[in-house]
Amino acid sequence: MRALSDDPDDFSALTPGHLLIGSALNAVPEPSRATTPRNRLNRWEHLQQMRDHFWAKWAQEFLQELTPRPKCKARTNPLEIGTLCLIKNETTPPTKWPLARVVRVHPGDDGEVRVVTVRTATTELTRPAVKIVPLPTKQAANDAHREQ
Repeated sequence: MRALSDDPDDFSALTPGHLLIGSALNAVPEPSRATTPRNRLNRWEHLQQMRDHFWAKWAQEFLQELTPRPKCKARTNPLEIGTLCLIKNETTPPTKWPLARVVRVHPGDDGEVRVVTVRTATTELTRPAVKIVPLPTKQAANDAHREQ
């Protein structure tokens, strides 16, 4: 996901819904047609099946890649003030994690950021940095391309 604007008070993000229907997904979901054979679907149902497949892949592959694994590799997208992020919650799936923006960082004695204060659309929370999933930015993508 990517922020739709640079406004720190804007919590809207680019989602697969914007690619599929041109706006955020606020409509009542239709039943899944993932297991229905293609030859039994009309054109609209086939498009819905393709949408479901895209959403499943996005949720399983892309969102899981955003979760940092500090023991495996160094954090490539450090938490800074203004970073758009997701707040990780073990009780909900990644597609339901709330969107937030970092408003304060609280570094430890060694200078590493271990706690951050984030603002969601409804409240301000203080969370450990390991529970925060920073969303990729254009700057981070440019830095990654330079390293390769």
